[in-house]
Amino acid sequence: MSDKLNVPPLGARGLRIIPAIDIIDGKCVRLSKGDYDTKKIYNEHPLEVAKEFEASGIRYLHLVDLDGAKSKHIVNHKVLEKIASKTNLQIDFGGGLKTDDDLRIAFESGASQITGGSIAVKDTETFTRWINTYGADKIILGADAMDEKVAVSGWQEESKEELLPFIKSYLEKGIQYVICTDISKDGMLEGPSFDLYRKIVDNNTAIKLIASGGISTFDELPRLAEMGCEGVIIGKAIYENRISLKQLENYILTA
Repeated sequence: MSDKLNVPPLGARGLRIIPAIDIIDGKCVRLSKGDYDTKKIYNEHPLEVAKEFEASGIRYLHLVDLDGAKSKHIVNHKVLEKIASKTNLQIDFGGGLKTDDDLRIAFESGASQITGGSIAVKDTETFTRWINTYGADKIILGADAMDEKVAVSGWQEESKEELLPFIKSYLEKGIQYVICTDISKDGMLEGPSFDLYRKIVDNNTAIKLIASGGISTFDELPRLAEMGCEGVIIGKAIYENRISLKQLENYILTA
């Protein structure tokens, strides 16, 4: 298992920048609103993309196994292993992690953290045990929602869980890091859900909230930092050149 995640405290360096690489068939892709039919391939070699990020001073990576999310078990761990062994990026890995074996494979393949979404809804006992076993610095709650209802199974299903009580219940169980994606915004390049994130932070002051979905311009990043987000995941805005790696490099240097 990798060493304890080296994450700066909230506010110490501004907003933590976390680019996303989503994997289907071993390739770097992006979807819109989680719809697999909207798949667009950006690079057939995710390691090349990861190395570009690292060369720009980025230290973190959000790696999503979309095949795993659909298959309900880890699939693209070899991609994780390759990036982890050939870069110094601290990787949070998610998608299809359902069993202790999936988790073991993810950590042995080089993940610094893992993100659990569907399992946190469907198997509370197992996910809570992971928090207790591995520690709150290793386990991220993936609280992705449509109309403030938590979505599961690669966003193909909507659960009955209300987003805010769901997050609160896991904070009480010891979770610290929460990635929240407003699915209606994901991949649309129309801006993130500022109101939703403000509501989450205002209701849970101790949360380390990582905003995800809809990031479209660089100017949105300081706004997320000001409202108390700990990190931001940026995907399509980088791949479509809406936000340049140079802008992110300068932000990291001056934050």
